[in-house]
Amino acid sequence: MNCFMFPGQPLAHDATLPGNADFSELAALTRAHTGLDLSAFTWGAGTHSEQVALQVYGVAVSLYRHRCLRLEGMKPAVAAEHSMGVYAALAACGSICEGEALELAFRVGACMERRFRGRDYALGCLVGVTAEKLAVLAAEGAVFLANHNTSHHFLLSGGRREMEATLGRALASGAFSAKIFPCDAPLHTPLMAEAEGELAAIFSDYRYREPACPLMNHIDQEFLTSAEIPAFLMRELTETVQWDATYRALKRFGATRFVELGAGDSLKKYNRWIESRL
Repeated sequence: MNCFMFPGQPLAHDATLPGNADFSELAALTRAHTGLDLSAFTWGAGTHSEQVALQVYGVAVSLYRHRCLRLEGMKPAVAAEHSMGVYAALAACGSICEGEALELAFRVGACMERRFRGRDYALGCLVGVTAEKLAVLAAEGAVFLANHNTSHHFLLSGGRREMEATLGRALASGAFSAKIFPCDAPLHTPLMAEAEGELAAIFSDYRYREPACPLMNHIDQEFLTSAEIPAFLMRELTETVQWDATYRALKRFGATRFVELGAGDSLKKYNRWIESRL
């Protein structure tokens, strides 16, 4: 049973992009719906952060990978999404169109950029600590668990100063990797509730169709219905991404082949680690 997995925002973009007709069509859709020129990685009108550009780019790459698989005749029996990969997943499942997925990623990213401008947030990637130890570190450092990817791979979200201190304590406590990345907003934390009114208004602008194949959400591992999508899009910005639990639930559902549609292969790596602990 094929499972299509849609990852969240990549950390960087490829300098060389596909030159075929499908990607050119998606690049034109991206310019039309967001203003981002994928080839130059610049904004045609207005100025937005690199994080917003990466969010849009990530969706565009996922949509392109989905087109390629469709041409090969491959279809999913079930789909799963991680973080902001939900927009591409919704398009792949037929709930929204490709242009709407790109537009949603852009509007959400621009909203977060605008709402939290002037504040210094960061993401912290921790590898090699247990979930129990991480909970203590996060509470002590006033940061939040954003992604529970595996039993030993986590992403934290919060203020940069607090994040730097927390990662330092984690390394002193035995973590073997701690990296920090910039971000426009405190993604996947309760702090995002500050922008709830504006974000909810964005999500209400679209009409969502029933997913054509089961689409599992990454919070409580339920399959999304069209009526649940707007509320979930808000929830997923304020709550932890539970990928470890999601992968295990997909296996129980019967998924046997996992195909990652996006930039990079982070979800495949997480899956291999989880498999080694099953």
